[in-house]
Amino acid sequence: DRRQELRVLRAMKNRFGSAEEIGVFAMGEAGLEEVPDPSSALLSQATTRSPGTAIVAALEGTRPLLIEIQSLVNRTDNAMVRRIANGVDTNRLLMLIAVIEKRAGLKLGKSDVFVNVAGGIRITEPAADLGLALSIISNDHNVPLPDGMVVIGELGLAGEVRRVGQLERRLSEAARHGLTRALIPAGVKAGRPSGLEVIEVRTLAEAISAAFPSPIKSGAFIKEAGISVS
Repeated sequence: DRRQELRVLRAMKNRFGSAEEIGVFAMGEAGLEEVPDPSSALLSQATTRSPGTAIVAALEGTRPLLIEIQSLVNRTDNAMVRRIANGVDTNRLLMLIAVIEKRAGLKLGKSDVFVNVAGGIRITEPAADLGLALSIISNDHNVPLPDGMVVIGELGLAGEVRRVGQLERRLSEAARHGLTRALIPAGVKAGRPSGLEVIEVRTLAEAISAAFPSPIKSGAFIKEAGISVS
């Protein structure tokens, strides 16, 4: 997107490697210049203490990127609610909203939901599901996720947190950029980088209990869903 500071170059065809590889550039005085550490650039303006934001570790080709997802939930009196997604697939967003409503008891039927991926990056893999879901819950209840947390995991229709590939590389990228906590799928054998507290969760309910402080744990939607928060 030419309106964004960072420009992502994707290969439509690559005879010598994966077509999923990307290059990240920034427009400088001499033209496009390579960004050697895209995660730092993408997180430079991240506001992890703001309700509705979550940091996820996504793979672009073989490169792990730390990306900020922003969500805004707004109550509306309109007959037709809106689901607007920038940087994620709209159908994926609709599915995740349904999972949140069914498995966590959150009521979004009278709310517009807006989702944006900061930096103009487009996320195409499901490893960002859990981070997106928690960002929506965070904004709806006006409670931020813990500072320095990265969220990794695919979310299934039953509310289960499913494993993702290359988890060790994602965790290493998070630790390298100073993040201190990681919410990941349970049962994955991967190295634990020094200085990174790793929290394993099996379901969306467990993720909510692990990610949010006590005010949100006592919320009505938690009780309606029958979520244990011991």
